[in-house]
Amino acid sequence: MACQSVSAVMDEQALLGLNPNADARYRQRAMAYFEQLKESQDAWEVCAEALAKGIYNDDHVKFFCFQVLEHQIKFRHAGLSAAQQQLIRETLMKWLQCQLMNTHPEKPFIRNKAAQVLALTFVMEYVTLWPKFFFDILSLVGLNPHGVDIYLRTLMAIDAEVVDRDILHSPEETRRNTLIKDTMREQCIPHLVESWFQILQTYQQSHPELTCQCLEVVGAFVSWIDLNLIANDRFVNLLLSQMSVEELREEACDCLFEIVNKGMDPMDKTKLVESLCQVLQSAGFFNVEQEEDVDFLAKFSRLVNGMGQSLVLSWTKLAKTGNVKDTAETLQAVEAKVPLLLQLLVHEDDDISANIVGFCYEYLHVLKQLPQLSEQQKANVEAIMLAVMKKLTYDDEYNFENEGEDEAMFVEYRKQLKMLLDRLAQVSPELLLEAVRRVFTSSMQTWQTAPFMEVEVAIRLLYMLGEALPASHGAHFSGDTAKTSALQDMMRTLVSCGVSSYQHSSVSLEFFETVVRYDKFFIVEPQHIPNVLMAFLDQRGLRHNSPKVRSRVAYLFSRFIKTLHKHMNAFIEDILTRIQDLLELAPPENGFPALLTSDDQLFMFETAGVLIVNGESPVERKQALMRSLLLPLMDAFRLLLAKLLQETEEERQAALADCLSHAVGFASRTSKAFSNKQTVKQCGCTEVYRDCMQSFLPALSCPVQRGVLRSSVRSFLHRMIICLEEEVLPFIPAASEHMLKDCEAKDLQEFIPLISQITAKFKRQVSPFLQQVFMPLVLAIFEVLARPAEENDQAAALEKQMLRRSYFTFIQTVTGSGMNEVMANQGAENIERVVFTIIQGAVDFPDPIAQKTCFIILSKLVELWGGKDGMVGFPDFIYKHIVPACFLAPLKPTFDLSDAQTVLTLSECALTLKMIHLKRGPEFIQFLQQEYLPSLQVSPEISQELCQVIQQPDVKVLKNYIKAFFQRAKL
Repeated sequence: MACQSVSAVMDEQALLGLNPNADARYRQRAMAYFEQLKESQDAWEVCAEALAKGIYNDDHVKFFCFQVLEHQIKFRHAGLSAAQQQLIRETLMKWLQCQLMNTHPEKPFIRNKAAQVLALTFVMEYVTLWPKFFFDILSLVGLNPHGVDIYLRTLMAIDAEVVDRDILHSPEETRRNTLIKDTMREQCIPHLVESWFQILQTYQQSHPELTCQCLEVVGAFVSWIDLNLIANDRFVNLLLSQMSVEELREEACDCLFEIVNKGMDPMDKTKLVESLCQVLQSAGFFNVEQEEDVDFLAKFSRLVNGMGQSLVLSWTKLAKTGNVKDTAETLQAVEAKVPLLLQLLVHEDDDISANIVGFCYEYLHVLKQLPQLSEQQKANVEAIMLAVMKKLTYDDEYNFENEGEDEAMFVEYRKQLKMLLDRLAQVSPELLLEAVRRVFTSSMQTWQTAPFMEVEVAIRLLYMLGEALPASHGAHFSGDTAKTSALQDMMRTLVSCGVSSYQHSSVSLEFFETVVRYDKFFIVEPQHIPNVLMAFLDQRGLRHNSPKVRSRVAYLFSRFIKTLHKHMNAFIEDILTRIQDLLELAPPENGFPALLTSDDQLFMFETAGVLIVNGESPVERKQALMRSLLLPLMDAFRLLLAKLLQETEEERQAALADCLSHAVGFASRTSKAFSNKQTVKQCGCTEVYRDCMQSFLPALSCPVQRGVLRSSVRSFLHRMIICLEEEVLPFIPAASEHMLKDCEAKDLQEFIPLISQITAKFKRQVSPFLQQVFMPLVLAIFEVLARPAEENDQAAALEKQMLRRSYFTFIQTVTGSGMNEVMANQGAENIERVVFTIIQGAVDFPDPIAQKTCFIILSKLVELWGGKDGMVGFPDFIYKHIVPACFLAPLKPTFDLSDAQTVLTLSECALTLKMIHLKRGPEFIQFLQQEYLPSLQVSPEISQELCQVIQQPDVKVLKNYIKAFFQRAKL
């Protein structure tokens, strides 16, 4: 390389742009310079020289030089000359040598980048060009702290490149990595392990950060090197001594964890874990109560968890071999860890407890497999139960009003404890039931004086039994008498001891959650329903001072009523009176916050609907009750719509539109109460819902806030099509006309399912209407799809794609509903235009979902119009357009035959060819053999083969053949 001064060679102006605070022009120049250096044959060499000679002090320039080097090694290594490869090796070693002499180390981000570049060079050259990589580095750095730091960082970077299982590697990289590891095992691993031992021994007092780094390296490498190099007295004693050094103990713990986690023969693993445990125990580490450092204990808990899980895995493997002696020994080893497990599980710090849950879970799994439990094992199960119950309890610091990260972590931790509880139920359901009963009964006797967390956890445990003890469809109160009587007793106590009045939101919530989980209890003992209803309806439930409780209770109340509606007859009108104020539409201008949000009110309206519809009142009474429920919504709707039409301020318009949308949503939700057994007609409610339609439809022509209003009215129409049957039909033409005016892609996309629903439900009845609306709808879709959009506007492109899919689905519904006349009566020009869009959808747009729909439509059209008495001119269209579509679509480069959705499209394409043959017979085969396939340069043999497959009866054979045909064609 030319030895001119670097400043003459490197673009100093561009280097200024590397500073994060530089202005955009310099930054752009720096980027361009970076690209130029990366791509040039030899310009990058200036960076190598700058690093080797330490010319620049600026960190950003050093980092830049390493990045340029990294690019050469990663992407251009094979194209470099031998001299250039040698230059890279020399540069790295010279740079490393400089580090040994520097008083201050480089910044960590420079050291990490250097380690990355060294690791990449190692990966490229170790096996072939630089077998003495480690020898060279270790000879150079010796025990110099700066050098050792780079050496350890390089080893971690090598681990990331070669070993890390979280990084996906190509098969070629995997082969390369295996070869590197095999070569390292043969040539240098013992030397590396010796270097680690020396570093750990030398620096444990003077440089604890280097010692921690080295422990991390040992932990990373131990999974694939010979364990005897590490798991020996010399090394383990050193690690154990470091477990007592404050700055090192956490890393030493992690290192031991990795050693324990290494895969090996089950009996060897048992011996390793046992010898480690013995040493740890005699060193006093099992005396958990005396340890105050919770961060260390969290790591220690993870280590014990690893040891426990390793022993369970060994036991599982040994049990399968039938080796009785070794299996029993390993089980004994597992059992011996249970006292320690319990100490950690019940520790007041949740992180320490959470880290041992895995071992605890697997220990219970072992017990579940044993034919019977010893007294000691039963005692262990009971101790775990008590620990879980204790740890489920909230602490004083939990903030119920403003839940943050700590609260979220506790909720997650509770989920882990719930898994343990479920597993305990599998091991010994009787023990669990008895333990919960004891805790529950004791707490309910003293709830007036007990702290909230004790009361909450007692009810919570009863709630959790519902999932832990299996019962089909929640039938906890029939079958096994011991279980049902215990649960029944606890439920009776819950609803009659007065605990629903406890003044804490967590207890209130748990009370109602539990009442609804065991709602079947009230079928067995309906005498408790009035008390519980009052709890739902007063300040304990729907009128509680916490919005969170009110909101959840609104949902739970609707579930309670749905399950027990047959038992509600005596209370219906009383309930409706008591909830009347909760059913009022909150006006937008009212500054007072309502008791319930609009989402909560949806549940209240549904509940009111269920009560009215399922009551035993005469039809006239049901009609009157439903009208009194819906009339205020209609009245409010008319007033608010009139206000909206006069309002000019956009924010007020949005608030009014929201309120109107809620009114429609509430009315819609009441209709969910109807069923096949209790229809709108049978309940005499047809007229009131027709009146709702009359009230709501004018909103469709409102010129402002169209999106919100249309969406809510459309949802209401969907519900009415289900509930009102043909009574809804007179409203559809006018509604459709409004919805097709000035619409956006999203409007149309949401309108099409409405038309499809009507088509599928009423078929012939709506044929005249469909014939009338068909072309206006299609033209509206064409117009929106033709609107220009920004080239890189992905949202607009996606909207168009979704609209195109909706359009094809609509055509599919029409053609598949047996109403041939809807399309046939649109006039030849319109039919041709529509059918061309289907051909275009099948071939031109790379969207397999839409393409599949298009082929289904084409197949249907061939069936309807392709026969002898079909539509005039259609056979000609088949040969000119449909047959080519069946071949051109799969031949497109975007048609990916390895994609499952695309393969489904190809199946429909095959079925279309089959349908053409069914309708046109030998004429079609002749057309393929003599005209079309020769035009695609298909050989006569393959052409004949394809035609034979099309003519045979089994469609599956055709589908498989077609796939192979196009796979061959694309090679």
